[in-house]
Amino acid sequence: MPRNGLLICGIFSMLWYVVINIIVPMQYPGYNIASQTVSELSAIDAPTRTLWFVLCIFYSLFLIAFGTGIWLSANGNRKLRFVAAIVLFDAVFGIFWPPMHRREVIAAGGGTLTDNLHLVWAFVHLVLMLLMIGFGAAAFGKSFRIFSAAVVLLFIVFGILTAKESPGIQTNLPTPHIGIWERINIGAYMLWIIVFAIVLVRRNNKLA
Repeated sequence: MPRNGLLICGIFSMLWYVVINIIVPMQYPGYNIASQTVSELSAIDAPTRTLWFVLCIFYSLFLIAFGTGIWLSANGNRKLRFVAAIVLFDAVFGIFWPPMHRREVIAAGGGTLTDNLHLVWAFVHLVLMLLMIGFGAAAFGKSFRIFSAAVVLLFIVFGILTAKESPGIQTNLPTPHIGIWERINIGAYMLWIIVFAIVLVRRNNKLA
């Protein structure tokens, strides 16, 4: 069914994001995925900024298709419609994500409003993810709710670890594991999207 095809775009979006995070760092001399954040790939004056932006357009388009598929699969379920609205808003919202400066520029006092807005976007995106997971979990049974709770727990644990190292970005001091902690968080979110898409496809097939 067309709506299942749109839901599968959610899986494609996550797989595409993995591809982006493999291709782009390779084009950034000296970039270290363990000690640097994903945001540094799109930082102002980073050599990979344009490539990141272009590739992420397709990521956003996949997410918009996914959100549309969720809406079409809701069948009057208000929780699923709310999830669809969040996904669609987050996909468009992310396109306008303000970039940060490179950490050496920030440490030298060269940060501007865009750095503050970058953090605002990150906070809003986190809230949207939690709402998405919460309402998505509420729309299904116990097993999926337990899985969703485990994902949120990962967010908390590795979010704290990321936050503990983040001051090193502002001071240009070593952040040896920040890239690992952040990517685990991102991976948990990606896994939730993939499982959620699969659950919805199976639900559609049963209702067909």
